[in-house]
Amino acid sequence: MFEGLLQPTHLILILAIALLVFGPKNLPQLGKGLGESIRGFKEALNEGKDSEKDKKPQP
Repeated sequence: MFEGLLQPTHLILILAIALLVFGPKNLPQLGKGLGESIRGFKEALNEGKDSEKDKKPQP
């Protein structure tokens, strides 16, 4: 279904469009914000797994 979805030419096209839309000055800030949000999401997932383990009764 998703065969060949993100080929190198597609990624270059996406980067070019992002450069045109946001400009070269805003791209580093955009990347930093995206990285921080992904990191926060992963931390929230890990906290959810930890709290799930605490709730399970241990034999």
